[in-house]
Formats: sequence, C-alpha cells, structure tokens
Amino acid sequence: MGRIVVMNHLTLDGVMQGPGRPDEDTRGGFTQGGWAQGSVTAGDAAGKAMGERMAAGGGLAGWLFGRRTYEGLLAHWNRQGGPFKEALNNAPKYIASTTLKEPLPWPNSTLMRGDVPEAVHALKAQTSGVLAIMGSSELIGSLMAVDLIDEYLLMIHPLVLGTGRRLFPKDVRVRLQLTNCVTTPTGVVVATYAKP
Repeated sequence: MGRIVVMNHLTLDGVMQGPGRPDEDTRGGFTQGGWAQGSVTAGDAAGKAMGERMAAGGGLAGWLFGRRTYEGLLAHWNRQGGPFKEALNNAPKYIASTTLKEPLPWPNSTLMRGDVPEAVHALKAQTSGVLAIMGSSELIGSLMAVDLIDEYLLMIHPLVLGTGRRLFPKDVRVRLQLTNCVTTPTGVVVATYAKP
C-alpha cells in the first residue's frame, strides 16, 4: 500500500497560500504571496528532506494535485525548464477537479472523477510508493477529513501573516507524532509528522 505525504511550506500561523510568488494564489484578495522567497535555498535541509521523502518507501509513485495547483505548476515550471520541470513532466499526476476535462495538458496526468477521497483511497491501495501532495489545500482538507494522509513534511517559516488560506481546516482533528526535525540557517523548521 502506498503512503500519502503532504509536502508544504507554511507560516507559523499555518498559512500555506502563495509561498513561491506574489501572483501564485491571490484568492480572497491575498496580497502576501512570495513570502517564502529567500528563506529556502537549493541544497538546504528542506530540499534534502523533500528528496528523501519522495525516495522513501518504494519511491515516488506520483503526485496528487488540486486543479489550481496543477494549473499553476504547469504554467510556472514549463516556463522555467530544468530538472524539476522534467521530474514533474515524467511523474504520474492525479488531479482532483470538477471543472477540468480530458485530455489534460500536462504529460502523464489523470483526472480523478467522482468521489475524490474514494478515488485516492483506491489509488493508495494499488500503489507501493509515495503519493506526494504540494499546495492543494482543498484536496488536503478532503483527505484529512477521512484520515487518508500518512505523513506531513512541513517547512515552517519564522513568519506570521495573520491572513491567508491555512493548511489545517476547521473541525478536523488529527493526532500526529514528530518523527524528524531540522532547522535551516534561515530559521525554517523542517518537521516531519506521521500518524502514530
């Protein structure tokens, strides 16, 4: 059976919206985008931890994305080029969306239809590696509600924004245990939490 691992940047107050670019996610009038720029560098503990999680337990079996994250990554990384672009293009991608239609524009992409948590549960059962999630707050919330997420790799930045979409939705309770923790020179805490 596969493992579902969330890998996200967030602030001390749990905001995960728009860490990479000012225009990344402006929903709800969010103007604080790009807040993680400069605090994570290539080859640091955050990048190393993400690579280790994707290689663990049978390797990367694929990515799970919500529509907004899927479209944003497609647009951004296909303009950037480089090894991360190729890794994303070559990996299987499973997209939760009620508005997208097939064929999807990104190679190796599959649209999950119907009940998304049920589709993810079936995918997890037939997979032996890691199904990784980046961004995708609505997808994460729906999977948390039915206890499908096995692990959280969180890059917690020393910043409080006070506004923005948060990782953990209201009324969802999840008991976790800290399995690893490293602090980067810029003060980002790279913490791995797993179900006990």
